[in-house]
Amino acid sequence: MKLHRHFLLHKPYGTISQFVNPHKRKKGLLGDLYDFPEGTMAIGRLDVNSEGLLLLTTNGKTSEYIRSKKVAKEYYVQVDGVISQKEINTLKFGVEIGFNRKKYITKKCEASLINTPNFPNRTQKIRDDRHGPTSWISITLNEGKFRQVRKMTSAVGFPTLRLIRVRIGTFVLDNLEVGEVKEVEKLL
Repeated sequence: MKLHRHFLLHKPYGTISQFVNPHKRKKGLLGDLYDFPEGTMAIGRLDVNSEGLLLLTTNGKTSEYIRSKKVAKEYYVQVDGVISQKEINTLKFGVEIGFNRKKYITKKCEASLINTPNFPNRTQKIRDDRHGPTSWISITLNEGKFRQVRKMTSAVGFPTLRLIRVRIGTFVLDNLEVGEVKEVEKLL
């Protein structure tokens, strides 16, 4: 019986959630952060501009389960402007976004206004205060369409400035430093 290996990673801004760069862009890859064993795959993805918790495994069945709608994913999102409870309620009950060139209504989710989280500054500055106020919200989903969180906040008029995944199921980002990898015994 093959023993599988599992990892938690705090994906930095600007890193591609892949081991191979098909476009040969000058972006970091997951393999640049740690010497992962052969056959390691990212479970889901975070786009190059997103940060936070990424799970990796050598077990395809584990990956499939965690990507399913059975496992919640929580994101802290910095949005442009001062978002109100009205827009947060709209997010909770679903918004229309584009997906695969079709209109799609997102499933119900959890959403709330949060205090500014204590994360290190991003390697690339977002913008400064003279461009107006920002807000932080938490969004917890059980689905994950392409760039869904960014599309959701834009749909209610508050574009995403910074996106950090802080939880997948029972695994949390906690004190994992940016770029740090931690091997765990199991993911399920």
